[in-house]
This record gives sequence, C-alpha cells and structure tokens, in this order.
Amino acid sequence: MGHALITAGTSGLGRMVTEAFVKAGHYVTTTYRSNYEKAKEVMDDLADYRELIHIVKTDVTDKKDIENLVSEAVEHHGGIDFLINNAGPFVFERKKLLDYTEDEWHEMMRGNLDAAFYLLKLTIPYMREQRFGRIINYGFQGANSASGWLYRSAFATAKSGLVSLTKTVAFEEAEYQITSNMVCPGNIVGEMKESSISDSRKFHDEATPIGRSGTGEDIARTIMFLCDNDSDMITGSIFEITGGLDVIHRYR
Repeated sequence: MGHALITAGTSGLGRMVTEAFVKAGHYVTTTYRSNYEKAKEVMDDLADYRELIHIVKTDVTDKKDIENLVSEAVEHHGGIDFLINNAGPFVFERKKLLDYTEDEWHEMMRGNLDAAFYLLKLTIPYMREQRFGRIINYGFQGANSASGWLYRSAFATAKSGLVSLTKTVAFEEAEYQITSNMVCPGNIVGEMKESSISDSRKFHDEATPIGRSGTGEDIARTIMFLCDNDSDMITGSIFEITGGLDVIHRYR
C-alpha cells in the first residue's frame, strides 16, 4: 500500500486516476480548486474506500496552497510514493499569442510548470529517503517534439518545458530509484474523460485510427503501469496515448 498525491483528481481525467489508485488499495490525497460538488461526488461514489481518500482545496497556481497540500498529505497519509501532476490550467478561448493577457500567460506558466517545480521540490525528499518514487506529469499530443499548437501557445509552451523537466528529473533521481515519466492524452473530450474503455467501444470514432475515443480509463491504466514497482526501467519517457493519431501527425 502506497500514498499517491494526485492534483485535480476529483474530475476529468484525474477522477479516473484517483479511482484506479484507491481500488488498488493505495491511499490518495487529491485536490479540487473550486468545484466542491465534484469533490463530494467522488467521496460519495467511492464511499467504500473513504478511509483511503483525503481531499484538499488547492489552487496549484498558488505556492502557499501547494505547500499546504503537501503538508496535509504527509500528515494525513505519511510520505509520498506517487506524484501525479494532473492539474493543468487551460485557456479555452482560441486566440493568438498577442491576444493573451499577461495574467493568462502567467497563469499557464504557474499552473503547468511552476506547480510541478514546487511539488517536485516538496515531495522528492520523501521519495529519496525511502529510495522509491514514481512521478507522472501530463503533456499534450506532440509535446515531446515541442510542436506548435495554434491558439494554445501559452499552455503548449509550459507543457513543452515540462517535457524537459520530466527527462532531467528522471536522470537526476535515478540513483534513488525514482522514475519520472509523462503521459500525453490524445483527443479525450467531454464525458469521455470520466468514461471507461468499454463505454468508448460502444461508439465508432472515425477521427481516431483505433476506431474509438480515448477515455480517462486509458490514461489511468497507463499511469498505474508506470507506477508499478517493476516499472523502474521506464523513466524519462513520454507516452502518447492517442489511438494512433500521433503516428500520422494529426494534431488538434
């Protein structure tokens, strides 16, 4: 039994990751930013695992909130075994770089890159002490090649920087048996974020070569595999989970 710290694990892709960890018998500390109802829904739906779950209201763009999160996580469940950086602020309005405000730009950097820096600084010492740790960051389709993403310049810039950080940490922390990898979800949208693989197979998706939409379960399954004790040979790697979209270079 380990302890997973999963940011934004009460909705979307993170919700499925939280569920996977607790059903595997791990303790989970997770967060919500403002949607308390989604957090309550998680607790209600996973009532049988209530003793394994601790939820903390956290804004990952705020350093003090991150410090409080890690402090509460350690106090509640002990040291950190798995760090899943799921949270990632996103500007949904489609606009070019020159139309971004300074506040929007800084929010993208703080929430997607700075937050990872602070969380790594605060959790790696626990992993070093026990000589075990698994770090999973989130990217976007094509992040490994630092591809441009029209109308998403700030988000893509932060995540591309996180690719380099993911690989660097993998090398630096390998001597402590800590791995660091990134998952890059494909076009997983709407209710598919909290859906199962079996649900997605009920509908044909012409846009995806494999023939079905990606789901939150696809991401959770990948993360659980990378967090396994015997997955220590896999580190510094960037995983495209796209159903084949990435191999033909079709980006959103």
